Amino acid sequence: MEPHVLLVSFPMQGHVNPLLRLGRRLAATGLLVTFTTVRLAAGGGRLRDVPEDGACADVGLGRLRFEYLRDDDDDGDERCQQLAPNDVLSHVTAVGPSALAEFIDGQADAGRPVTFVVNNIFVPWALDVAAGMGIPCAMLWIQPCSVLSIYYHFYESPEAFPTAADPDVPVELPGLPVMAMVELPFMVRPEYAQCLWGDTLRAQVGAIKRTVSWVLVNSFYELERSAVDALRAHTTVKLAPIGPLLEHGHDNGGGDDGAPAPALGAEDNDRCVAWLDAQPPRSVVYVAFGSLVNIGRDETAAVAEGLVATGRPFLWVVRDDSRDLVPEAVLAACRGDKAGKITAWCPQGRVLAHGAVGCFVTHCGWNSIMEALAAGVPVVGYPWWSDQFANAKFLVEDYKVGVRLPAPVTGGELRACVDRVMSGPEAAVIRKRAMHWKREAAAAVADGGSSDRSLQDFVDHVRRSKGPEELARLAQDIQIMNGPVNPVLV
Repeated sequence: MEPHVLLVSFPMQGHVNPLLRLGRRLAATGLLVTFTTVRLAAGGGRLRDVPEDGACADVGLGRLRFEYLRDDDDDGDERCQQLAPNDVLSHVTAVGPSALAEFIDGQADAGRPVTFVVNNIFVPWALDVAAGMGIPCAMLWIQPCSVLSIYYHFYESPEAFPTAADPDVPVELPGLPVMAMVELPFMVRPEYAQCLWGDTLRAQVGAIKRTVSWVLVNSFYELERSAVDALRAHTTVKLAPIGPLLEHGHDNGGGDDGAPAPALGAEDNDRCVAWLDAQPPRSVVYVAFGSLVNIGRDETAAVAEGLVATGRPFLWVVRDDSRDLVPEAVLAACRGDKAGKITAWCPQGRVLAHGAVGCFVTHCGWNSIMEALAAGVPVVGYPWWSDQFANAKFLVEDYKVGVRLPAPVTGGELRACVDRVMSGPEAAVIRKRAMHWKREAAAAVADGGSSDRSLQDFVDHVRRSKGPEELARLAQDIQIMNGPVNPVLV
């Protein structure tokens, strides 16, 4: 029986994109891969970067299919646009388990039984459903391995972390720098650890001991060597950095952590690239804060002020729902794309890889960081939530490819940070370090590189794994020869 890998994603664009990229890599090795999710996009609207239900494409030696979970409560686009991220998580948690079990049964009925399941963060129930049906599992961790280590140790030894009563306790973990509470991911801070997001994350990390055999990480070993080695010493699962997970040619088809692409054609995308083509090398300040972060009117005005004050050309991704927050004077200055260009979306991979881009002002989402490191672009970090505070610390102190923008942002601080990474005394060193990580990232995913080897090891594991139907047949054959047998032990 040919292996059939089912990818189950949380319906947030920053989750969908790396899992889809993994799916393409797996399919290219000759595997049949099916991608599924509930088609409600966190933040409103539908996911736009995934094909229609039932689509199928040949990828390399294999195939990548798209088939979505049944959702009887989905009343269409109008309802979707009203859902906040918290509502999406509650809804997906409620409808997902039964819909997935029905989906897996349907794949078997269609003659393509699922033999392996891979999920990502915030759908831990996918692992429980698969394990309950006798299907082996893995997870794709879409944040740095260092953050996975923080969560793992927090759930193992919460007493080692700050509390509301004692917030100043420094956190010292194997393979990681000493961290203060304000540098930790939200879900280990006292005010967030017990919320629905925190509880769901706890279940996901708990699966490392319960149901998964592999943890695939969107990172590369050379970047997080100490964190990877230390966490491997504490777990029995196979921990495998397989990143950076990038689109072919670094064109991720979306902004930042996969900010959903509006209905733009190739001509609209080409306009962004054509504008970059007209700028001097390493002159452009690229700014994008992701698909969910809304920095508000005051800070949007401060960012606008700082960008104009730099005197440099800028490309600023401002979602349609935030465009009215940009001061009219700045919008006017950008008409005709003179001082800068404001766009609702751009092909971020192509933008960061463009020679005109000199720095990246980002909220420090991990997909964006992977793209920046792969492109060798210095970073100005402005974290907002989740893992972004830890990511910003690693960017500045460990990877040494940028600076952190103080919050709340002011125009003067933004201008100063951009100058530091583009023309100040530190700029040459930061640029050299960024180019170092660009070379390391390219080597990791090249043939025979660390990430390439890890991915091939995982593919070999998938090919050796036996799905529930094959286990049942083996158990039946053994029973005929030797008497009753427990199929779980086959």
